[in-house]
Amino acid sequence: MTVAPQPGHNCPFCPRLAQFRDANRQAYPDFFNGPVPPWGDKDPALLVVGLAPGLKGANRTGRPFTGDYAGDLLYGTLIKYGFAKGVFRADPNDGLQLVRCRITNAVKCVPPENKPTPAETKTCRNSFLAHEIAALKNLKAILALGQIAHVAVLDTLKVKRASAPFGHGSEHRMPNGVTLFSSYHCSRYNTNTGRLTEAMFHAVFDRIAAAI
Repeated sequence: MTVAPQPGHNCPFCPRLAQFRDANRQAYPDFFNGPVPPWGDKDPALLVVGLAPGLKGANRTGRPFTGDYAGDLLYGTLIKYGFAKGVFRADPNDGLQLVRCRITNAVKCVPPENKPTPAETKTCRNSFLAHEIAALKNLKAILALGQIAHVAVLDTLKVKRASAPFGHGSEHRMPNGVTLFSSYHCSRYNTNTGRLTEAMFHAVFDRIAAAI
């Protein structure tokens, strides 16, 4: 298996994100406060692509979607559909294991206000996400959580955005044979407002499971 490059703990590629990271190290010295690495099966059938680490979630714990509300729906669903086993406790030492599944982010470092710039997304995509996806030789499906992740995957695979528009539950066949599924992000805001319900999220996973 090809090993994709990952950013160092002091990755300098995005000056704004590096400055924010340094400020968080002062404010929260016990947090992980670095580019959050991908996690899960090294040869997955499913790759979940999120937006970026949450300040007090993955940026605190060092594991994607761990430590904030967004992980509750995601990991509960992964367990339900057999893509994870164990008990999710929002703690990187909870013993949870992913099965044929891997999780990464379009942007590795926490951005101010959870909003990376287009330039930061492009830098992280070209430096890391593109290599990650290329290294996964048995990948069958990608789940993009939110529009920014969806676009990052399209740009990585050189697919015109207009030919594969984002929408909750959208499904597009990629040139590499992988199927891109997309969902509204499982953020607290989306679930609290009803923009994304558990049933809606599970409906996407019904199709992912069938495809895999």
